[in-house]
Order: sequence, then C-alpha cells, then structure tokens
Amino acid sequence: MPTTTPEHDKRIAEMVFADIYPLYLNKIEKKGRTEDELREVMRWITGYTDKQLQKHIDDGSTFETFFKKAKLHPKADEIKGVVCGYRIEDIETPLTRDCRRMEKLIEELARGRKMEKILRA
Repeated sequence: MPTTTPEHDKRIAEMVFADIYPLYLNKIEKKGRTEDELREVMRWITGYTDKQLQKHIDDGSTFETFFKKAKLHPKADEIKGVVCGYRIEDIETPLTRDCRRMEKLIEELARGRKMEKILRA
C-alpha cells in the first residue's frame, strides 16, 4: 500500500468540505441511502450537530478546519480498511487519517451496511 505524501496531505487539508459533501450525498443516494443517514454518520464520527455541519458547509470550511474543530468518536480507532488505495491504520498524518475514516464510513453506508455496524455499536 502506498503511504501518503506531504503534497497529498496538503491537498486533503485544503479541500473544501462544501465541495465534497454533494459528492458524498450523491454516492449514497445512488445506493438508496438518505441524507439523514449520511448526516448521522458524520455526526457520529465528528461529534458535530446538524447545525454545526451546516455551518461548515455554509462557511466553506476546509477539511483542516472541519476536523480541527471536531471531537472524534472514541471508537474512531476501530475504523480500519482501505480507502482510495490507502490503508487507514497506516496513514501517519492525523488529518488525512480522520478524513479517510469518515470516507470509510460513507463507503460502508453506500454499500448497504447496517447503521449499527457502521457506527461500531
């Protein structure tokens, strides 16, 4: 598995959450899942409320800002596997690892996994 580079990590940090959110939404809706489910997953991993998530969208927060203010769920370390060709547990940069963890949950949602399994209940 490739490891992330400083350039890759910088690109992740500078991505605007509001630009990526519709892509996440489209991915899960094509598979019959809902925006409410997407937001539930995002609330679980970040500790944000719906209002706080919406504020990040409205403010054009970068992923760096988005995750800097988040309070990751204590079970976030249980999120393992490969996303975008990177093994989550091998990613050394915390921001990139957190972003990939959230993407892994979204991927599980799109694949039809039960919510209690996604949320590591």
